[in-house]
Amino acid sequence: MNAKHSVSSRPFVDPDDGPEWTDDQIARAEFAIGDKVIRPAQGALTRGPGRPRLDAAKQVVTLRLEPSLIEAYRNEGADWRARMAEAIRKAARRS
Repeated sequence: MNAKHSVSSRPFVDPDDGPEWTDDQIARAEFAIGDKVIRPAQGALTRGPGRPRLDAAKQVVTLRLEPSLIEAYRNEGADWRARMAEAIRKAARRS
């Protein structure tokens, strides 16, 4: 009887076969002893602070609505969330 051999999706790569670090990479790398960081990483090894925060950023909220109301907005098109937000905005101005 012939047995099928499973095919590995990724071949084994010995971590010792990795490329040597350059002097520049070593100079920018974080230096730590145990959990204590002696010198943090610098340059391209670190990420920047990201996108600047907006003055009036939207907030995530949980709102319980009737399924029929949500379905009515969804049936009007893909931008149903924006239209629902606009309806709430108009209602807030009337109060």
